[in-house]
Amino acid sequence: MRVLILSLAILVLPLAVAAQQTRTPSHCIALAGDIDGATFVHKASYNVDVASETVRIHYIAHASFLIRTAGGLNMVTDFTGFTGSAPMIPDVVTMNHAHETHWTAFPDPAIPHVLPGWGEFGQGIDHRVDLGEVLVRNVSTDIRSQFSGIEDNGNSIFIFEVAGLCIGHLGHLHHEPNDEQYAAIGRLDVVMAAVDGGMTVDLPTMMRIVDRLRSSIVIPMHWFGDYTLNEFLNGMRDTFQIVDVGGPALDVSLDRLPSRPTIMVLRPAWLQVQAE
Repeated sequence: MRVLILSLAILVLPLAVAAQQTRTPSHCIALAGDIDGATFVHKASYNVDVASETVRIHYIAHASFLIRTAGGLNMVTDFTGFTGSAPMIPDVVTMNHAHETHWTAFPDPAIPHVLPGWGEFGQGIDHRVDLGEVLVRNVSTDIRSQFSGIEDNGNSIFIFEVAGLCIGHLGHLHHEPNDEQYAAIGRLDVVMAAVDGGMTVDLPTMMRIVDRLRSSIVIPMHWFGDYTLNEFLNGMRDTFQIVDVGGPALDVSLDRLPSRPTIMVLRPAWLQVQAE
């Protein structure tokens, strides 16, 4: 009898592990099966509870966001090496290198997955990181290089597929995506869009991009004061609802997406130690 119980336990264990590694399917694009060589990481030390099938998005600064899953995975976009006083080693960081405020040359070696948005000059890079609960992938775009040149594939739009949601971060975008790139991006439920009006794309171009993506939630980033932000908001009021969240964080789930496309204004704040 003891041998039988042990045998049953051995059979059940792989099923339990598989269940923990599943991801609610998203509708970004059709992805073919599991990814060979995928690795799974431990939960990071930043402890903020997130409800099941929900994602917390916290605007840290400039173009840097924390994306935290219900399972405790922490992902930071446009990582500069500093996120605030809260002790945290992210599970994933993404970076772009148009300016030094979007990356660091010295990420903590304890970070399991460091994803630069560029490769060798002009070559771009391809990321498909499957952590079970979340898939992180990228779509390469071009950027302006020094002396008014062009670096082909020097920027990445990073996309996080989690809890049935497709969350996209446009990075330091310097041109409107072409049809092939739009197709690779797929349907985004949430998009972080740079609205500075010049250092990335001009405002009319960004407004056109946001209109075409038609995401349920648009989060402005990379704005320099309320004047810049309001220029974007005023240009979008006819087609998007505007909500000022009044703080840095937003919880998002597939079943609570707004019925009308909505711009959610988050106010950046460093990650702080949570009061007990």
